[in-house]
Amino acid sequence: MKVLLLKDPKDKDSGPDPYIEELGSYNLEATLIPVLSFEFTSLDSLFQKLSHPECYGGLVFTSPRALEAIKICLKEKSKKEAWSKSLKQMWNIKPTYVVGKATASLVEEIGLVPQGEMAGNAEKLAEYICSREKPNSSALLFPCGALKREVLPTVLREKGIALESLTVYQTAQHPDLQEALSSYFSQQGIPASIVFFSPSGVKFCLQHIQKLSGDLINQVKFAAIGPSTAKALRDAGVAVSCTAGSPTAQDLAAALHTALQPHNC
Repeated sequence: MKVLLLKDPKDKDSGPDPYIEELGSYNLEATLIPVLSFEFTSLDSLFQKLSHPECYGGLVFTSPRALEAIKICLKEKSKKEAWSKSLKQMWNIKPTYVVGKATASLVEEIGLVPQGEMAGNAEKLAEYICSREKPNSSALLFPCGALKREVLPTVLREKGIALESLTVYQTAQHPDLQEALSSYFSQQGIPASIVFFSPSGVKFCLQHIQKLSGDLINQVKFAAIGPSTAKALRDAGVAVSCTAGSPTAQDLAAALHTALQPHNC
């Protein structure tokens, strides 16, 4: 059975994409189509803030893109040296809160120790942070995207935990998206399942997929990587067949395997 994954492939240098591998272990033939493109912004402001760990109580990351912004900063020799010599150690005295394994692994790549990765979504991470942080402490620094959801900032604000957000990337539709979708449907036909990985993916892809599928769209099992993406699908009038228990290849593959069993049709 064919599964269409609406996400970027994993960086080629770090081996095969885990989602394709994991789905393959269930005899599901997965194809990736990149949905989003990213433009990084405010990188000087980001490094300026990272240069003053004494002003903050810790870091919060809910997206791998925010770590990519830091990695771009660290390509500059002087900034890389400053990070290695002192800044990294100073930040490591403080907590670095993350959602998901992908974000956690990127945090480790820049030499920090992630906490809360098993939270799985922003709501659960907010609860985890609230259980560990005291009200009216120094603000947590939160590099994020322009389309960030307000769940985490709202929960922390209600509990008196300060959060300083900095927008470090903008999200747009991938320039080749519509062409890639049209090509997939004409060559591969209608997939057994289509998996969405973000509310932005729903916004940019759904109408085009509905046109390409036509009357056969009811045959497709729609899946989501997490609750916010599932909500975006439902808000668009789409029945969600399954949602991954946590945003990992293993949980998604297991959920899809169950949803695609004949008795669930």
